[in-house]
Amino acid sequence: MAADLLARAQAGDATAFDSLVAPYRRELHVHCYRILGSFQDAEDAVQETLLSAWQGLAGFEGRAALRTWLYRVATNRSLDALRAGARRPAAMTTVPRVEPPEPTRTSEVGWLQPYPDVLLDDLPDDAPGPDAVVATREAISLAFITALQLLPPRQRAVLILRDVLGYRASEVANTLDTTEESVTSALKRARATLRDKLEHRGSLELAPGAGSTTERQTVERFVEAFVAHDVPAIVALLSEDAWVKMPPMPFEYQGRAAAERFFTAMSPPRGRTMHVVHTRANGQPAFAAYVADPTAGVWRSVGIVVLTLAGDLVREVTRFDAAVLPSFGLSRILPRPAAGT
Repeated sequence: MAADLLARAQAGDATAFDSLVAPYRRELHVHCYRILGSFQDAEDAVQETLLSAWQGLAGFEGRAALRTWLYRVATNRSLDALRAGARRPAAMTTVPRVEPPEPTRTSEVGWLQPYPDVLLDDLPDDAPGPDAVVATREAISLAFITALQLLPPRQRAVLILRDVLGYRASEVANTLDTTEESVTSALKRARATLRDKLEHRGSLELAPGAGSTTERQTVERFVEAFVAHDVPAIVALLSEDAWVKMPPMPFEYQGRAAAERFFTAMSPPRGRTMHVVHTRANGQPAFAAYVADPTAGVWRSVGIVVLTLAGDLVREVTRFDAAVLPSFGLSRILPRPAAGT
């Protein structure tokens, strides 16, 4: 059947082409996301990939598997996007009507978006290649995606292709039009950088299972404190080395004392009412936060908060702005029931 679809697609049958590539669309999207760190940029890269594949399909000779060939196209379209420079808004350095406290550090990653778990459920159940060394759970975590963005683009691509997808050095060299020696050297440098940056590796084993009682109760306690803006309760749920981050705002805060200063400075207006919608991102618990607009009678989103857990504590709080909500199937505005209903 695949051979028949390929033959028809190479003859110009667009419907056959769509059927041929459909099984790979979601995993290609995740691949582009890992390289680009942006859900929306990944969407664009996948569209460019499929267009390039359609235009170049007549030259596909089957010397590599179709999946491998599509990954080659997707990798190079993503690298092209990085070279061209995506049209992204400048990093925020101020918050209206709020003066953030002095940060622990300024983020090295200029842009990052979360990835909805509901789309990860659509991934094929195929095992990665024999050379894969990064566990599936780690390979989509926010910490791993963030660390990838610190690598030069080609090192980033090499590490993903080798350590996440398990392609052999010869296959990666063919994808990037380079030598195996160059791939091996780039991989060595990329692994060294990630060892320095991935502070979360040890804590991943301590993270409770998705949907477990510990995860659910920890998230419930944090959400309750967050909605009430109970700063002592929020801080009590943080690990000693916890981080608070807010991409694309570059300021980051580490430790309970810094987190306390941050959440105190971000004190909301008196009488604020908040509503949350639970979701998941990058294999981690998350929630969309909404505040009441009493004039319009609606809830207006103020973003999505993703939690990284370590046991029954929160090791990282990452807040993304409301622009990412559509990728989660969530609206920026929700109807608010009238009082008493």
